[in-house]
Amino acid sequence: MIVFVHGVPETASLWDKVRSHIDIESVALAMPGFGCPRPEGFGATKDDYAAWLLAEINNFAQPVDLVGHDWGAGLTYRVATQHGDRIRSWTADVANTAHPDYEWHDFARIWQTPGAGETFFADQAAATPEERAVIFEGFGVPHDDAVALASASDETMAACILDLYRSAAPNVYTHWKDGFGPTQAPGLVLWPTEDPFGEETKSREVAEMLGAKHHALDGLSHWWPLQAPTDTADVIAGFIASVA
Repeated sequence: MIVFVHGVPETASLWDKVRSHIDIESVALAMPGFGCPRPEGFGATKDDYAAWLLAEINNFAQPVDLVGHDWGAGLTYRVATQHGDRIRSWTADVANTAHPDYEWHDFARIWQTPGAGETFFADQAAATPEERAVIFEGFGVPHDDAVALASASDETMAACILDLYRSAAPNVYTHWKDGFGPTQAPGLVLWPTEDPFGEETKSREVAEMLGAKHHALDGLSHWWPLQAPTDTADVIAGFIASVA
């Protein structure tokens, strides 16, 4: 069983095309507040989401193959380093965000700033999905997928994004460094070579810290599951098949 976890600002539908090209039973989880309700009392911090993901994984009788993108990747690294017995393998991107020396990108810094983050999402809400889609298309996302991404954003998602990023300053490693080392389950770090949010050196160093394989997705950007679902599905399936 493959368990897919999306990131920001996305919903579980991010994985639809990749899943359709993998002949393995799978499920795509929806992070609370992302295209679904935010449970009452849910803090939407990184620790809240990590606990949520672990609880979801524990619902399966057998260890799963965990695949994460963006913040879903961050949660994957947390589960892999803390609860490796509950997964059979893991695959994740943006490993640089888990590096001890990582500095957040410009969008994250805005979201982490009280007032500025709220203004950012208010401005986004004032634009049409087609207008917001232009940003995603700039990252190589096909037009229809870009409009779908933009259309999924709402006030609930925006509030969760603010709470999530504000819980992760100055970086994730500062909070989650305990136990950050070689994982019990085999792992694969994906590095899309054109991802402006990625850093090759830090990505490779984190892969080495975790004892994981490192694989370049040549010519792909941040939203590789939408850019090249067939090719990336083959990479994921191939790694899972290689796990003893």
